[in-house]
Amino acid sequence: MKQIIITVDGPAASGKEKISKYICKKYKLKHLDTGILYRRLAYILINDKININNISNINKKIKKINSFSYQKSKRIRTQEISNLASKIAVHKCVRDFINKLQHEFVSCNKKARGFVIDGRDIGSVVFKNADLKLYIEVKPEIRAKRRYKQLIDSGEKSIYRKLLKDIKLRDYKDKNRTNSPLVIPKDAHIIDNNVSFSRTVKQINEIIFNL
Repeated sequence: MKQIIITVDGPAASGKEKISKYICKKYKLKHLDTGILYRRLAYILINDKININNISNINKKIKKINSFSYQKSKRIRTQEISNLASKIAVHKCVRDFINKLQHEFVSCNKKARGFVIDGRDIGSVVFKNADLKLYIEVKPEIRAKRRYKQLIDSGEKSIYRKLLKDIKLRDYKDKNRTNSPLVIPKDAHIIDNNVSFSRTVKQINEIIFNL
């Protein structure tokens, strides 16, 4: 039986992970958060003292990586690692490496009924022929407030105004980068996640029910 692939794209802190987890639990699919892959690579580069502004050094390090974990970790969920992940994500060698990992994840889980994969170029670049494409929209101010609460609850100090500034800058960079810019994928359903999670999932379930 053909495996189902659902892509969930959207800007930083738009709720892609929470939405993806909901879909996976309700429809018994397997989740891949590609943000984790970028963060883990950023962590590896910093830990090995690789200059993230030097594309050649990054590429050399990537070629030496023999194994890569898809698992979450508190060490890679910090704002610092998130900012570093954003910086390295503009490089083609990095995106090619992460895209390869995503396809390997799918091919190595042959028993899975299907996958929900979230990121910023999943439906537009990585899995263009996905069975269902979702694009999550949330105002920057709301994203900053939600991210602020998340960081405070996890014990990390944060300033709302700085978070809002960082999110707006991240949006600009994601939408204007040369390699795989953030766009609304062709044939994607736009999901409004500005109000409540219950309203968001209602939109999603209606779309899936009518497929």
